[in-house]
Amino acid sequence: MRERAPVTPSGGITPMQQMLASGTGALLTSLFVTPLDVVKIRLQAQGSPFYQGKCFVYCNGLMDHLYVCQNGASCTSWYKTSTHFSGTLDAFVKITRNEGVRSLWSGLPPTLVMAVPATVIYFTCYDQLRDFLCFGMGYQGIQVPLVAGGLARLGAVTVISPLELVRTKMQSRQLTYSELRVCIRSSVAQEGWLSLWRGWGPTVLRDVPFSALYWFNYELVKAKLCAGYSLSEASFMMSFVAGAISGAVAAVMTLPFDVVKTQRQIQLGEMEMLAAPAKKPSSTWQIMSRILADSGYRGLFAGFLPRVVKVAPACAVMISTYEFGKTFFQKLNRERALRAL
Repeated sequence: MRERAPVTPSGGITPMQQMLASGTGALLTSLFVTPLDVVKIRLQAQGSPFYQGKCFVYCNGLMDHLYVCQNGASCTSWYKTSTHFSGTLDAFVKITRNEGVRSLWSGLPPTLVMAVPATVIYFTCYDQLRDFLCFGMGYQGIQVPLVAGGLARLGAVTVISPLELVRTKMQSRQLTYSELRVCIRSSVAQEGWLSLWRGWGPTVLRDVPFSALYWFNYELVKAKLCAGYSLSEASFMMSFVAGAISGAVAAVMTLPFDVVKTQRQIQLGEMEMLAAPAKKPSSTWQIMSRILADSGYRGLFAGFLPRVVKVAPACAVMISTYEFGKTFFQKLNRERALRAL
């Protein structure tokens, strides 16, 4: 007898309502996690500024952004060298005191422009795919969240990749829109349309397994918590705990691909900065082999604690807010249906 999948239907809410719930969750997650990553970047930068003065990767738990600083120059509000921080709490205090509270949300605009649409696509597609597999095709097994999560993330990454490439080009070279259009046309003419999806491979290798593992563990932990407390639906706190646990597990298991993707992003960023299109960037497996040769298996798990500390709360805030939003719309729809009778 097959194990029944720990999933529940969307409760009759529309795709637009799912998009509103996921968009709200992405906005709140960005607001919550951005200060943590701003502090982390500033602490990292004072020890090794911009990875040898060239570029660094900003990630708020929803999405990665590559920032390139030409000739070692600082990126406006992203980096200031005037203050030394002795630790995380010290950084929070000094940034707030010397630069104002708003500095803790530096970099929020690119997150809202890129991460929110990606998250809306991702979460809405997951719910739609999960319901289709369960109630449209009749699949009832632990493979449902694995498949739905992986496919949803694959679709979101594929849609967003060209936009992220455009954003990186504009940031690295300070191009006008007309210059950007010429740059993209030239790239497409020389390398074909697939050049717009450069970096897609390593992103998929990290994000698709992460998504599949995340949703599998989330649905499993949520079902266990509901069964333990004899509840038919998970509460806000249950969703929060399940999101944190599943996010932490998925982050650890996919960490090697995250390390490789960061290395590749930095390499591509340096090429953008130097305007050197001739050199072909290293492949995912070449980068992984180089890390193994230089640092061994420990090198593939570099940044273990910062990634878990960042991803776990981001996943918890995102999924609990999303579930709360869906519950809100479910109740709203039921009340509307009753009034219509």
